[in-house]
Amino acid sequence: MEQEFSELTTNELVILKVLWDSEGLSAREIHDALASQRDWSYSTSRTIIERMVKKNLLTKQSYHGLNLYRAAISKAQGLAPAVKLFAELVLERDLGTVVNLFTGSQALTHQELEELQQLLELHPEDVHP
Repeated sequence: MEQEFSELTTNELVILKVLWDSEGLSAREIHDALASQRDWSYSTSRTIIERMVKKNLLTKQSYHGLNLYRAAISKAQGLAPAVKLFAELVLERDLGTVVNLFTGSQALTHQELEELQQLLELHPEDVHP
């Protein structure tokens, strides 16, 4: 059975990338971390972050009056739709070949790579080193 994935927007992906490498950040910290990449006002950052909470991409927890945001999806869950799309439409290759590109890279840990393979319903024999 083919699994359906929700594709992330570019803005969602850049925010998630910041949060995947943290234990939780305030909206201001997220905004500041993206300042060199995105020319957003603080209110734009907050709007995108709050939309991501509503879409269950982020969690929000109040800590002493400060909202902390965390990624609600793993890196593999976030990247799986893009990998699938890239494999099928751009490279016209099977998923195992494309997932193999992450082997030995620092983009995904071994655990994240295994999760990506599982999400894409790949078996170890589908991925050739």
